[in-house]
Amino acid sequence: MELKSRKDVAVELTWDLSSIYAAEEEMYRDVEKMKQLCERMVQDYKGKLDSPQRINACLDDYREMERLGTLTGTYCDLAVSVDYYNTYHQERNEKLSRLASEISSRLKFIESEIAEQEESVLQEAIAIAVENKLFLQDILRRKPHQLHPETERALAALSQTIYAPYQIYNMAKLADMKFDSFMAGGKEYPLGYSLFEDNYEYESNTAIRRTAFDLFSKKIREYENVTAAAYNTQVQTEKTMASLRGFSSVFDSLLFPQKVTQEMYHRQIDLITRNLAPHMRKFARLLKRIHKLDRMTFADLKITVDPGYDPKVTIEESRNYIEKGLAVLGEDYVEMIRTAYRDRWVDFAQNAGKSTGGFCASPYGKNSFILLSWNERMADVFTLAHELGHAGHFKSCNHSQSIFDTNVSSYFVEAPSTMNELLMAHYLLKTNPDPRFRRWVLSCMISNTYYHNFVTHLMEAAYQREVYRIVDNGGSVTAETLNRIMKETLQNFWGEDVEISDDAARTWMRQPHYYMGLYSYTYSAGLTIATQVCRRIEREGAPAVEDWKKVLAAGSTLDPTGLAQLAGIDITTDTPLLDTIAYIGEMIDEIAALTDALGF
Repeated sequence: MELKSRKDVAVELTWDLSSIYAAEEEMYRDVEKMKQLCERMVQDYKGKLDSPQRINACLDDYREMERLGTLTGTYCDLAVSVDYYNTYHQERNEKLSRLASEISSRLKFIESEIAEQEESVLQEAIAIAVENKLFLQDILRRKPHQLHPETERALAALSQTIYAPYQIYNMAKLADMKFDSFMAGGKEYPLGYSLFEDNYEYESNTAIRRTAFDLFSKKIREYENVTAAAYNTQVQTEKTMASLRGFSSVFDSLLFPQKVTQEMYHRQIDLITRNLAPHMRKFARLLKRIHKLDRMTFADLKITVDPGYDPKVTIEESRNYIEKGLAVLGEDYVEMIRTAYRDRWVDFAQNAGKSTGGFCASPYGKNSFILLSWNERMADVFTLAHELGHAGHFKSCNHSQSIFDTNVSSYFVEAPSTMNELLMAHYLLKTNPDPRFRRWVLSCMISNTYYHNFVTHLMEAAYQREVYRIVDNGGSVTAETLNRIMKETLQNFWGEDVEISDDAARTWMRQPHYYMGLYSYTYSAGLTIATQVCRRIEREGAPAVEDWKKVLAAGSTLDPTGLAQLAGIDITTDTPLLDTIAYIGEMIDEIAALTDALGF
């Protein structure tokens, strides 16, 4: 038994990219517009950005270039993401990427020339700007790290090469790795990247789950050296860029665009690693007891507390759950959810060559596109609610802000998504007073929402920090080094309660986040904000919801501290994070108490 090819998937399970372009020819017409606009901008503005009026006129055209680039790039990239075996789409995407690099290189003079102007000119340009104001302010902020114009132009021309490590990683993972089926209990089971991560990791049958883990690990182990080489190239490039731009460390360079401090970054990793570990070890011991496991291994950490109470959920049933669960956000939000199902914003299909996990792309001026692989589990409902959180966020900020003001800091960007998971769980808790149902919902919050964001991604972040420390000190990393760091990271967190094997150490091979800068830690940062806002909504109702809507509409007009403050949360202190960790501990304690009371 094998996963279907993309061409054999039912169309109703796929997303509809025609809402971006009805046909490929329309996309190519926009490509021609980009080429023509680039030529005109070079002719009209190069060497002439010396007045506030001309600067703003240029940026008005630049916004249009950003819009066209976003639409064409998203259209091509999304087609590849659902089928890495499709060479036509791969070649088209590569061709467009080369064009985007060329245009970026030719237009790099814009930021360089603006940055070279006297501050008085820039301040006047900011004063008369409307949709370009924050873009200009960011140029001023980046000015100390700006390189010579020719250097900036050359780097822009090399952008496709600079981002090649991520492409190499995806090709190895999604195109080259072919998994054989396996036998367990006398039955044959198919195996694939998404099948393992979205299905077998949650499998209640221990023999199937552990066999899948062993064989999945055996396959990815064959690619550990090329994957390590791609990752080392990524981090060495980031270190080089940090040094070129005058940052004292790669951490400062990667946190600069997020507009957060190293203190905020290290706090997330240090406090969670230290304070959450005892609670999660208790949860691991509870899972071991409930499932009567001979030992608790890394492969067992995602099983549910009550597999007999984990109902299958159809796609249609998921809509009912999500509409009701997120109704507190208002009728406009619920209508967006209905539209997402009706107009095929979501790619539910399971097929060979499809990207793993889930994501949401929200091109400016168009609807969102959500990728996941539907396995009829409640975990999928939470994942879809999560991605709809991104969709709702960018629907609001894209409608309210200039395209320049929708680049929300990654420190905050996971708050609206994880907020939806929490709202879903709180809704479910109110629908049924049965103790077993309550235990199931609480365990969904722990094993899905909090485990995913406060454990899985936090362990990635702790591992990633050690890698960057090596690189910052002039070192490099190999597969052996990366295996060691990940194994030590997991052992430090789980202690003696979970067996961490050499295969578990290769978890670093499975995440694309390492090619996105310091992104992994932001999941816990966003969920910390979401937890506090959700609890505020529980206490205060409508006023808290209205504040949250203002936050969603604000886009990048505020930094993460300002966005959290608008939602009524102060993230400049340890308090929100410590409160969230304590809240997780309380839920685990209640799950344990309910388990004992119910006689499990």
